[in-house]
Amino acid sequence: MPAKIRLARHGRINRPFYHIVVADSRAPRDGRYVERIGSYNPNTHPATITLNFEKALSWLENGAQPTETVNAILRREGVLHMRHLLKGAAKGAFTPEVAEQKFEEWKAKNEVKKSNEINSITQSKIAVESTRFDAEKKKNEERLAKINEAKAAQAKVEAEARAAKAAEAAVAEESTEENKPSEEK
Repeated sequence: MPAKIRLARHGRINRPFYHIVVADSRAPRDGRYVERIGSYNPNTHPATITLNFEKALSWLENGAQPTETVNAILRREGVLHMRHLLKGAAKGAFTPEVAEQKFEEWKAKNEVKKSNEINSITQSKIAVESTRFDAEKKKNEERLAKINEAKAAQAKVEAEARAAKAAEAAVAEESTEENKPSEEK
C-alpha cells in the first residue's frame, strides 16, 4: 500500500480546516485514512498547526510520501530537518546525540523567528487599527463641525426672520397709528 501524508478537508464553505492524515494514495481526499497525525487551520494568521512530531517522523521513515502542502508544513515544524539529521547520523557523519543537539539549536532559532513574525503581525495590526481609528476620529470631527456650522447658519436665519417680523410688526403698528383718527381734534 503506497502511503501518502496529506490534508483531509473539513469545515464549512469558505472556512476550511484540514486534518493531516496518513492514507492510502488510492483513497479519496476526504475518504478513509490510516492515521490522523495533526491538523492545519489556515484561517488564523499565522496559520495554526498541530502535529504529532514522532508519528510524522516514523511515517516518513517508513516511506510515506507527503503532498506539496504537507511537505511545507513538515518543513516548517522541523520534521524534515530531523529526518535529514537522523540520516546523517545513520551514515556515521555524527552521533545521534549531536543530531539531537543540532535539532534543538534549529528549533530555538526557529521559535525566535516565529515569535518575531507574530510580533510583526501584531504590530502591523495595531498600526492599521490606530490609523483607521484616527481617520474615523477625523471624519467624526469634520461631521460635527459641519453640523455646528449648519446649526449656526440656521440660528442666524431664524434671528433674521425674527428681526424681519419685528420690523414688519413695528411698521404695521406705525401705519395703524397714522390711520387712527385723532381724538384730540
